[in-house]
Amino acid sequence: MEEQRLTKLKELVKTNIASYPNFPKPGILFRDIFSVLKNPEAFHALQELLSSRLSNLNPKPDVITALESRGFLFGPGLALQLKLPFVPIRKRGKLPGKLHSVTYSLEYGNDTIEIQESSIGKGQNVVIIDDLLATGGTLGAACSLIEKCGANVLECIVVIELLDLKGRDGIHHPIHSLIQF
Repeated sequence: MEEQRLTKLKELVKTNIASYPNFPKPGILFRDIFSVLKNPEAFHALQELLSSRLSNLNPKPDVITALESRGFLFGPGLALQLKLPFVPIRKRGKLPGKLHSVTYSLEYGNDTIEIQESSIGKGQNVVIIDDLLATGGTLGAACSLIEKCGANVLECIVVIELLDLKGRDGIHHPIHSLIQF
């Protein structure tokens, strides 16, 4: 019965993800998570799916992290609901203090993400939240940041996974995607 309910919630979320051909450039089909947020019923369903996944993890997470910027739509609320700390992973130059940094490859160049060194303790179990898994570069870099902290990546949870891009192939941690295209 619970599996049927979760399937219905996934269908509601998926039908509310808008698609924009040729954005941001020709040949790309952009999947827009913001269209889900405009529908309170679909947004609630998405939050329920994420919460259900986190509640059923074993071992339990000690910390919730999320990637700038769309991961921030989900991570802090889930951390608050579960009474866990939330730690942001941000683009270079956005966080104060001593930082761990990882530079990774993009389609046309490189980018760097960072986390505060003292934000996650050694041996803690961490869940990484993001909106989209495409080629896997950003999510893989986030996993490396967690490892630099001496912590364990318990699971990566993404709302949307673009299967044709095979982003999960380069990530050596558990990944759970709610919606696949």
